[in-house]
Parts: sequence; structure tokens; C-alpha cells
Amino acid sequence: MSAETDPPLADAMRRIEDAFVEGGERLRAEPSRDAMRAAEALLFAGGEPIPAKELGERLGPAVDVAAVLMKLKADYAERGVQLVETGAGWRFQSAPDLAGLFTETREAPKRLPKAAMETLAVIAYHQPVTRAEIEEIRGVSLSRGSMELLLEIGWIRPRGRRRTPGRPLTFGTTDAFLGHFGLASLDALPGKDDLKSLGLLDPRAASIIDVPRPSDEIAPDEEPLSEGEDAASFFVDHMEEGE
Repeated sequence: MSAETDPPLADAMRRIEDAFVEGGERLRAEPSRDAMRAAEALLFAGGEPIPAKELGERLGPAVDVAAVLMKLKADYAERGVQLVETGAGWRFQSAPDLAGLFTETREAPKRLPKAAMETLAVIAYHQPVTRAEIEEIRGVSLSRGSMELLLEIGWIRPRGRRRTPGRPLTFGTTDAFLGHFGLASLDALPGKDDLKSLGLLDPRAASIIDVPRPSDEIAPDEEPLSEGEDAASFFVDHMEEGE
């Protein structure tokens, strides 16, 4: 369908997608003051990240949401709060260099045990992945505590069932995981070269290790969960099921 025949909202969404693909930046019309103020209010008051599509629906099809977001991001780039994109959408957050101001008021995050961190890394890079597959990749049995802890803090979720005997649950990461680690999407996970430069991957092992690229999409051998099965409590109550 061409832009001439797109309905107004679909056309607005198409322009948003065009603006945020790689290399998609281009000259755009200056957004109106009213559109900027409305978007600013929605992003500040929402409390949670707002997807560009939802913001466009609230502002109306006449507003170039991509231009609004890019201008807001530029306007706040050097200020105490900045506009950032996370896996769940767009939000305002404090500038990274001011993190020291909050050390006295913010509760220190719980340090994850090594087993839980390894389990999280396997899930992040290999999702969708089952409990048995996690154990196979790590080479050790998976403790109930590691999975329960990751579910409790909201970094992983049950996401589907493998189309194999027993239909075991598959797991993936959440938007909360992306937000905590400052990732816009799963595509932003460090690749092999990044892991080597950070000292997290032995150069001698890099030549024989393949760093997979995960996806949020349902895999060909995976089926989505029915309503209620995607809750963290479902896994806790059915930990041994299908494994």
C-alpha cells in the first residue's frame, strides 16, 4: 500500500518505523510547540516507558511522532534527565553521569549468585530455551532457586512451549531486563567482538564459539502460551513439568 492510500494512523506509524531504522535519520519538519508539550507531558507523567506507536495514537495522526521524539531527545541531551529508548518504549531518566547523586537514596540492587547470572546469560542469548537446554548448555543441573530468583526480579518470563514430547516451557528475557542493562532491544546484546573487547570472552575460545542472536519472535518449533501460563507463578508451581 502506498503512502497516498495509507489511512492517517497507518501513515504515521510508517513514518515512525522509517525514522528509527538504521540510517533512517533525515531532515524532518519542525514539530509544533503544542505537539512537543503534549509528548513531554505524556512521557513525564506516564511512569512507564511509552512505545512510539502508542504515543502516536495519543498525539493524533497529524503529528510526526518520530520528529517529536528526536527533537525531545536532542533538547534533553545535556540536561539532568534524558529521553532514552528501552525495550518497552521511550522514557525520561536521570543522566548516567549523575548516578552518584542517588547512592544514598536508592536501594542497592541484589547481587545475583554466579549460577543465576550464568542462567540469565544462557536465556538471554539462546531464547527461546527450555530448562533442559539451559542445563545442557551450562553442563550442570539447574537449581530451582536460580530460576525463581530471576522470575522474582522480573528479568525472565515463560514465553512458550516447545513442540516436542512433554511440551516443555520455553523462557526468554523481559523488557525489565532490557531496561536494567540499558538495551534498546535484544539486537543490542554484545556480540562476539564486544565480549572479547570487554574481556568476557577468551580470544583463544572466540574462534570456536558462536555467539547466537536471540529473537522475541515465536520460533518455528515453539507455540505461544495460553492465558495464565505466562505468569511467573505458573512456572514456580510447575517447575518439574515437561522436563
